[in-house]
Amino acid sequence: MRGVVFDGKNVEVVADLEVRDPGPGEVLVGIRAAGLCHSDLSVIDGTIPFPPPVVLGHEGAGVVEGVGEGVVHVAVGDHVALSTLANCGACPDCDAGRPTMCRKAIGRPGRPFSRQGKPLFQFASNSSFAERTIVKAVQAVKIPDDVPFPSAALLGCGVLTGVGAVLNRAKVARGDTVVVIGTGGIGLNVIQGARIAGALTVVAVDTNPAKEETARLFGATHFLGSADLVREVLPAGADHVFECVGHTGLVRTAIDLLDRHGQAVLLGMTAPTAEASFPPAAMFLDKAILGCRYGSSRPQKDIPLYAELYRTGALLLDELVTAAYPVEEFARAREDAEAGKVARGVLVF
Repeated sequence: MRGVVFDGKNVEVVADLEVRDPGPGEVLVGIRAAGLCHSDLSVIDGTIPFPPPVVLGHEGAGVVEGVGEGVVHVAVGDHVALSTLANCGACPDCDAGRPTMCRKAIGRPGRPFSRQGKPLFQFASNSSFAERTIVKAVQAVKIPDDVPFPSAALLGCGVLTGVGAVLNRAKVARGDTVVVIGTGGIGLNVIQGARIAGALTVVAVDTNPAKEETARLFGATHFLGSADLVREVLPAGADHVFECVGHTGLVRTAIDLLDRHGQAVLLGMTAPTAEASFPPAAMFLDKAILGCRYGSSRPQKDIPLYAELYRTGALLLDELVTAAYPVEEFARAREDAEAGKVARGVLVF
């Protein structure tokens, strides 16, 4: 079968991948569409360390082709969106409704794939850049059949992360003020999350003026080319500032833009050893810096909710899919994503 493989130096589309059968508590999914996220690109450029060789992809949707013993919530033929959260379901964090904090869901890559007799790692417990993949049952979330696969694919990462950061982590309230730094796939979902939450003012900040139309479509009330202009819109600062770029200097910027009792939410992925600095005195008056893993999401609860919001028109998904590429055109999709030409490029099988 086809898939996108990174060997530590080069990335290529291969046609001789194999995947094992599902074991107990596992699901075999035939991938129909997979979003190309900057996290995949970060594996290639080394920002996210990951052992090679690895089958890339972590944002996908498809059809259940097989289930292992004990799987009862999905069946062959069901349409599913895939999460990357291979949580155990039995630890104190899972039991408390914090699956993103499950220690068994972090840093434990499996190797269900093989190529020419040699095993390959699975990225983010998902590897959706393959025609078929194996996931834990908890990762396969049933969705309505009328949600198009290219749009459904984005539910599993970009939407969970961006909308979830607003609703689950920051808990933006009706009437709040929000600043979003960076309007890529994650930033756009933060923007629409703020709109859904009822934020009064949503300021999008991006150096690319071509992104203004889309940012406003998703719910931005203002679009600025520089964070230096935010105080002209919000003289006292913002209740919430979301950093969606992953630049250490912008972490300081996010803090500087906070109002009293404001909170800066860090979503952009920096290198593991990168450091940011800020004056501690800036945090007085009850300001806070919040980390956020995967939108503090509960995929089995949140994905069906977001799918229904999509069906009612409240959540935009189709508009996120700027371009669709056959998987064989991964190189072009990667080039467009790195150039900032797409909100989300989607690989289709």
